[in-house]
Amino acid sequence: MLIPLLLVLAQDPQPAAASPVARVEVTPASAELQVGQTLQMQARALAANGQPVPEARIRWFAAGNGGTVDSTGLLRGGFLGTTRVTAVAAVKGSRPSLGTADIRIVPAPAARIDFVDPPSRMVPGTRLTLAAVVYSAQGDRRQEAVAYTSSAPNVARVTREGRLTALTPGRAVITGRAGSASATLPIEVLGAAVDAVVLSPSVSTVRTGDVVQFTATALEASGKQLPPVATRWSIAAGEGVALIGADGSFVAETPGTYTITAQIGGRGADALVAVAARKAGRGFEVLGRLPITERAAEVWIHPAGRCAYLSTISDRVYAIDVSDPRAPVITDSMMTNARLVNDVMTTEDGRYGVFSREGSSNRKDGIVVFDAADACHPKPIAEYTETVSGGVHSTYVYQGHVYLTDDATGSMRVIDILDPYQPREVARWQTEQVTEGRYLHDIMVTDGIAYLSYWDDGLVVLDVGNGVKGGSPEHPVFISQFKYDLDALYARVDEYWGLSARGTHTAWRAGKYVFIGDEVYASRASTGLKDGNDLTFGRLQVLDVSNLEKPRLVAWYEPTDGGVHNIWVAGDTLYVGNYQGGARALDISGDLKGDLLRQGREMAWTYTADDQGAKPRATFAWGAVVKDGTIYVPDINTGLWILRLEPKGAAMP
Repeated sequence: MLIPLLLVLAQDPQPAAASPVARVEVTPASAELQVGQTLQMQARALAANGQPVPEARIRWFAAGNGGTVDSTGLLRGGFLGTTRVTAVAAVKGSRPSLGTADIRIVPAPAARIDFVDPPSRMVPGTRLTLAAVVYSAQGDRRQEAVAYTSSAPNVARVTREGRLTALTPGRAVITGRAGSASATLPIEVLGAAVDAVVLSPSVSTVRTGDVVQFTATALEASGKQLPPVATRWSIAAGEGVALIGADGSFVAETPGTYTITAQIGGRGADALVAVAARKAGRGFEVLGRLPITERAAEVWIHPAGRCAYLSTISDRVYAIDVSDPRAPVITDSMMTNARLVNDVMTTEDGRYGVFSREGSSNRKDGIVVFDAADACHPKPIAEYTETVSGGVHSTYVYQGHVYLTDDATGSMRVIDILDPYQPREVARWQTEQVTEGRYLHDIMVTDGIAYLSYWDDGLVVLDVGNGVKGGSPEHPVFISQFKYDLDALYARVDEYWGLSARGTHTAWRAGKYVFIGDEVYASRASTGLKDGNDLTFGRLQVLDVSNLEKPRLVAWYEPTDGGVHNIWVAGDTLYVGNYQGGARALDISGDLKGDLLRQGREMAWTYTADDQGAKPRATFAWGAVVKDGTIYVPDINTGLWILRLEPKGAAMP
């Protein structure tokens, strides 16, 4: 970790003597290490003449992403990323010296192959290109080619690169191989001859971002309709930008006229789509403001709607009367032993609430339970620290239980607060494939399903009472995981700024989608604002969870001027705390596919900064909470903002 290293370097700022150590040699200076493997690092403390300094003590540290190192210099590969290993050499009474090595953590060998949108039934003459993805045993995607073969090349021929052609009626099995991993795909080639293809709809007029579902139907000469068969889709777009999936779902990201072509067995049909700009722009009205002297964190609105709770990157939670959103007033506060109170949330009926703690002076963090019957004057009544004394970053209160993140172990703990005066742990769940550096950041629970934002492990979905897998609060059961290469996704950030922290940060379930947001920080200092607020990045990814066991990426939103922090969905609008980009609102109506920013789905934004607060004139919006159409945005630097989104009829020019 970086902080312990800084503490070491800060010790003894005025040494009595110059260090006899001129440099520290670390070997290997660079290397690749697979996830799950270990590498023994070596370090030598050398004097100016190149001779070893035997009395020097060596201490090891690891920073960045991917690996952890112990006191002997043994490095363990935990997750994909680049780890900077630092050896600090010091002789008593002298200033320490250090040497570094950069070790890249790469995926373990291929363990499985998944076909992407594979065909199952074809007609002679159809040509397609197969796609497959290679994964390691830990679920990390490998950038490696799949080699394809066919069991019956006279029926369905496939090139090594995956170009598939249906030739004659019959059955064939396509095999994809990468390393020691393989996967098979059964293919049936029908004996029917296609005389015509009918494409529906034939003409469409839509806006950018609207998804058009095309259907291609193959007909025999008799007019008989064939069962669904593989279709080859293409787009003629001119200078436009559009996408079409293997299922015929089309979306345009820029205006224009597009020609869609469906080909089946050598026959084809066309359709036209006229696409206009979305023009979703609206505006935010600032209703009220409440600056505070501490840095703000999370906000929660009591179910009755009259009072709000604002946590701080400090030692208190404020109670605020928001019955008049234009004139919010602090009515009380709850003090606690912590450097950071992150999450605050009430039970569904508003009778009780919970807030999290980190950095307590007695090293007993955990959670605090409070009585919220008098909403504007809440009172702490109990705390739970027994198994989570190492810190709790996030909590979610659901049906008498608190689902929380345990900083010390990277696990989820479930705390029963049905008796709020006697909270007790009833369950623990954690990822097991890789334990080094495991970190759980956030949790959302709805309809008996828990959505865990598991940093390097991506999104993890658990049954905690829904019944789909027989889970309960006392017995969480794994449903699925969506894991992705964060270093590859943010390679541009790393190229210009270096990656300090990046991971799956938050998740929100709405309808058939789960919206997940990444938190990304640069490692080098900003050349812009002195407070460094322009060094956050991050993408919002949209997963289709119609099949909860197989989450599928369908869309994304990546702001150009900040990162995605906490989010909130109300109706067909998604609200984002955009860090230095302020508060944002996105149109998420209808089906979602492709780049939401380029489609013009960003509706409104406002910079949450003025000349008041802990750090005036420095926007750093944390998130958004919506209650009865009123939007509450906590800004880390400037306090609480209360907004309203203008009606749809009040579109911006």
